[in-house]
Amino acid sequence: MSMKKPKRFQAQEYWNRPVPSFGDIKAKLLIIGLAPALNGGNRTGRMFTGDSTGDWLIKALYETGFANSPYSYSANDGLQLKDSYVTSAVKCAPPDNKPTLGEIDQCSKHLKNEIKLLRPHLKVIITLGNIALNAFSRITTNKRLKFKHGATYKICEDVNLIVSYHPSRRNTSTKVLTWSSWIEIFKEARRLIEIT
Repeated sequence: MSMKKPKRFQAQEYWNRPVPSFGDIKAKLLIIGLAPALNGGNRTGRMFTGDSTGDWLIKALYETGFANSPYSYSANDGLQLKDSYVTSAVKCAPPDNKPTLGEIDQCSKHLKNEIKLLRPHLKVIITLGNIALNAFSRITTNKRLKFKHGATYKICEDVNLIVSYHPSRRNTSTKVLTWSSWIEIFKEARRLIEIT
């Protein structure tokens, strides 16, 4: 992808390839995001790393016992996820952060395979944003689920889906997503894991 780097990242070499998912392969919690951020995962080579969305996600995972650190700044920072796994609907950074339906369809086989891999232990799935929710719905339930922050759906007997806003800078700076409403998503995930 051809792009102009922000000044603060001029000296850094970007990953610029599909960004792999990461986490515990025996995860009870799966988080599905939109796509790698242009100057986050696309730069560092790890989802939700090196940008403000990663700051929000990793801090929430840490505060609810799913991560060993509240920080995520590089793929080699020692961050380890416990009982959680992070992926995205699209594996490459899309132009203008808006993946096409074709890009989502192209990556859907990867998401489907990840869910299949995690299925034996999986208890809760959190989708971050409407695109992630729709991508998940298309490959699993084949029906459109309504987007509402905090909504919970029973996907099957032992797996729940929690819908959340994406922690994008647009959503957090405009208070569409507040820290208190964000952390509640992860507290609810923890609660559902413990009772399922």
